[in-house]
This record gives sequence, C-alpha cells and structure tokens, in this order.
Amino acid sequence: MSQERNRLFRSVKTRLSLVLGLLMLTFGLVKVVNPTIDGWFHVQIQQSHLPHSAILMGKIAEIGTGLLFLLPWFRPWPAQWESRMVLIACSSLFLVMLVAVYVHLQPEVPPEVLPLGIKPPVIPLFVLLLDVVVAIPAWKESQTEALTNV
Repeated sequence: MSQERNRLFRSVKTRLSLVLGLLMLTFGLVKVVNPTIDGWFHVQIQQSHLPHSAILMGKIAEIGTGLLFLLPWFRPWPAQWESRMVLIACSSLFLVMLVAVYVHLQPEVPPEVLPLGIKPPVIPLFVLLLDVVVAIPAWKESQTEALTNV
C-alpha cells in the first residue's frame, strides 16, 4: 500500500508542478505583453507601498518560477536533481504568493486591479496550498535520494 501511495503522490506532484509552471509562466508573460494587466500590476505594487523595483522583480520572479517548474519536463534530469529543482521552484512560488497575499490585504489596493476582482487573498492562498501539495512529496523524494546516495 505504501508504494501505491508514493506513486500517487509522485503523480500528483508531477502533474501539479506542470500546472503551477504553466500558471506562473503565463501570469508573468501576460504582465509583460498585455498593457492592461501590466497597468493593473503597476497599481497593485504602487498601492501596496512596495518599492518600484518590485514591478520588474515580480515579473521576473513569476517567469523564472514558471520556468523552474517546467524545466524538468523539457530536459531529463537525474531523480535527485529533479526533486531539488521542484523544491527550488516551490520555494520561489511560496515567496511570490506571500507577496501576493500581502498585496491583496493592503486596503489601498482596489479590487478592480486584482485577479478576478477578488479582494480577499483567495487565489494566492489556493496557489500556496497547491505549492505545499507539490513540495511535500518533492521533499520526501529528495530526502530518500539523499539517504540512498550516502
């Protein structure tokens, strides 16, 4: 039963990492190419009293995080490196979503400039939950692989 459970967790981790990678890459690229969404993003950052450099850093972080999640799909990696790559992507996504939660909680940020116009941080918290669901099996895999390589 334990091997079946491990296979299920690995399958979920693999599929969710693809979804998270596509999601983050898409959101990052849309902020670069769509002037309307880019304008909303500028308002979010400015009204959150984050430094102006957070605009560029946010775009780079979202695109980079998406690429980190997607990289193992395009190039075969040894299992230990794939788990580590996913953990780095999960850590990056965790930080990005913490900033998104912060932005949603700022009273000066109008709901009109937030995804789907939802003021409570429902979307960032949901993405954080998915991130944890991916990170836990990746962490376990990395620990198992570290023990077998010793």
